[in-house]
Amino acid sequence: MDQRSIDAAAIEAEVNQIRSLGIDALRQRWRTAFGAVPPKGLTKDILGRMIAYRIQEEAFGGLGRDLVKLLDRLARGEKPSELNRRLKPGTVLVREYKGERHTVTIVPDGFVWGETTYSSLSMIAQEITGTKWNGPRFFGLRIPSRPDAEWKGHQTPEPKPTPRASQGRSSVRASRAAVRRSARNG
Repeated sequence: MDQRSIDAAAIEAEVNQIRSLGIDALRQRWRTAFGAVPPKGLTKDILGRMIAYRIQEEAFGGLGRDLVKLLDRLARGEKPSELNRRLKPGTVLVREYKGERHTVTIVPDGFVWGETTYSSLSMIAQEITGTKWNGPRFFGLRIPSRPDAEWKGHQTPEPKPTPRASQGRSSVRASRAAVRRSARNG
């Protein structure tokens, strides 16, 4: 790999100079940077930003392979694995179930529980409970998909009733108060 000396100040000055260019100069600079005519419809701002990115990419390197793969998956509409982004090796998960404390340690190749490495939290949750469970949910990493759902060890808080009935919702409490008022006045 080419280990050339990079003058960060010179790169910054070049990027700053891009901001002062007019649209025709930016189009010419695009042809130099990308070796093609810029797409029609790109604004001056977008042209400048893309040229500035190319300058920095050439000087400091582009995106890593893993990030490029993630961006490609996102562009195809796939959902990222939220769990993999949050859980780093060394993280310890603790769950008490039926009075017994269970500790799972995240390792690079899976999850360690009881001196055995498992490929998923769901496998561990099934071993602990004897039934199929969503592992991340069992260990408290996800909340239920329905707001009214509950499971052992986690309760979704009840919404607080609003004292005013004027918010477009019916209120039993407000209706009873109205009945009492009309009984007193009538």
